[in-house]
Amino acid sequence: MLSTRVEIQDLAVTFRSGPTTTTAVNQISLSIGKGEIVGVVGESGSGKSVTALSLMRLIELPGVISGGKILYQATGEVAVDLLQLPAADMRSYRGNEIAMIFQEPMTALNPLHTCGDQVAEAIRLHNHPTRAATREQVIALFEKVKLPDPAGIMNRYPHELSGGQKQRVMIAMAISCHPRLLIADEPTTALDVTVQKAILELLRELQQQMDMSVIFITHDLGVVAEIASRVVVMYKGNIVETGDVKAVFQHPQHPYTKGLLACRPPLDKRLVRLPVIRDFMETDSQGQIYEKAGAIQELVRSLVIPPAVLQQREQQLAAAPPLLQVTGLKTWFPVKKSITGKVLQWSKAVDDVSFEVKTGETLGLVGESGCGKTTLGRSLLRLIPPTAGQIIYKGQDIGSLSPGEMRALRKDMQLIFQDPYASLNPRQTIGTAILEPMQVHGLYGNERTRKERVVALLEKVNLPADYYQRYPHEFSGGQRQRIVIARALAVEPSFIICDESVAALDVSIQAQVLNLLIRLREELGFTCIFISHDLSVVRFISDRMMVMQRGKIVEMGAADAVYNHPQDPYTRQLIAAIPKGM
Repeated sequence: MLSTRVEIQDLAVTFRSGPTTTTAVNQISLSIGKGEIVGVVGESGSGKSVTALSLMRLIELPGVISGGKILYQATGEVAVDLLQLPAADMRSYRGNEIAMIFQEPMTALNPLHTCGDQVAEAIRLHNHPTRAATREQVIALFEKVKLPDPAGIMNRYPHELSGGQKQRVMIAMAISCHPRLLIADEPTTALDVTVQKAILELLRELQQQMDMSVIFITHDLGVVAEIASRVVVMYKGNIVETGDVKAVFQHPQHPYTKGLLACRPPLDKRLVRLPVIRDFMETDSQGQIYEKAGAIQELVRSLVIPPAVLQQREQQLAAAPPLLQVTGLKTWFPVKKSITGKVLQWSKAVDDVSFEVKTGETLGLVGESGCGKTTLGRSLLRLIPPTAGQIIYKGQDIGSLSPGEMRALRKDMQLIFQDPYASLNPRQTIGTAILEPMQVHGLYGNERTRKERVVALLEKVNLPADYYQRYPHEFSGGQRQRIVIARALAVEPSFIICDESVAALDVSIQAQVLNLLIRLREELGFTCIFISHDLSVVRFISDRMMVMQRGKIVEMGAADAVYNHPQDPYTRQLIAAIPKGM
């Protein structure tokens, strides 16, 4: 039995907004053993991050820690209640005893300071070494977290690093003072599966080297299975299930846990749709949770697409005419020029790519960040001008179109962006945002008809009509993604590119959005290129799959064939990095 590092007793956190008080954490109790890794799982809003911030005493108004104790046990010392410490004493615990890796490294790192300076500041604040000694420690930390060129990264700014590298800088900062408790808050969200796997391996290795206790917060139970020994499942501020990871995975007791386990795309079968949380539980007017009848296995079995149906769709697509034909496409960017302006070095984001998309098909495009996926998608729409090659859409070479002709064609070709919040104007109501493309292209004759069309689109993406006058900040990430999908559909396109449109969503919300896209594809018959770094998601939604690496297509074929019988080593690497669970 592990001795306890930290024990949370009846912790309650509330947020007040005017006359309304919201309970974010509802009298939860939880203990973390010395040297133990505990996974805390739940959707956005479940209270995971608020619990972590309470441990660090970083809850800000209008949030208030309204009850409970957090007993912290340093080595050889009597446990101390962190909630009762004076502010000055608590500052000495942060960093020295308890450290935190925040969810979004780009916002957690200061863009005006080099990575080396930011890690050095944490060391100087707690340990006061000389400047030379601090530099040596920072380089040693960068080596420890396996950053390439540690001395060079000392002098680089956050925007000059990849997502995985920024996360490693955050980890280096967190372990700089050798904390006994490390809180990792969604440290792999939106990272490529290969980078995610590397970060998980690094955290496990550091935990063993430093004998740290780790609280690993995530929305993905599959990730927890890769790193933790024990799991805590949270739902709406409450702990609904806890236990050994293997036991919870194999025999989940709470319907919410069952739903979280079921809503990731399965790796061994094709489904009509993904199971979602509401398939397993319902809540009454008093907030009491009830489990719906039926086992997970029975539900999943009822959703499996029969082989004959898959074969029939494959034959239909094989006979369908191509909607898009791409030949020898190149999109290069100048990296280095001579003083006369001659390009000396190119970045070959898309390098001699050829493929076709059949009418009605969903073609998956998968690869790591930086492989050229997004550049390829935007080049197809001529949002980025290609350097060379030919793009034939419905028999027409779009490279020869004038800007006016291309603008008219974009009604038929739409893009769903990765970040729905960044792609919506915060000063526009969502009704106006959906209506605007209709106005630009002169559709539906008059404003009244357009507004009726907006209402119909909101209902089609499962949002109430009375949301018309609300603003983007009033919606969750999943709801904003539905709004962006509705806006893309407003002009009745034949061809849609989804660029990492579910990358940063909770797995349960991701399942809902994927199901929505499949339903809309069946109802409206559009053709789609679905871009993602997650091969399991691409396999679920796609008919065929392309794998992209360093600007080139390294493998292409039927989605199941590519997944089950990968030919390229890079594809095998992507498959091996998918969290498999238990």
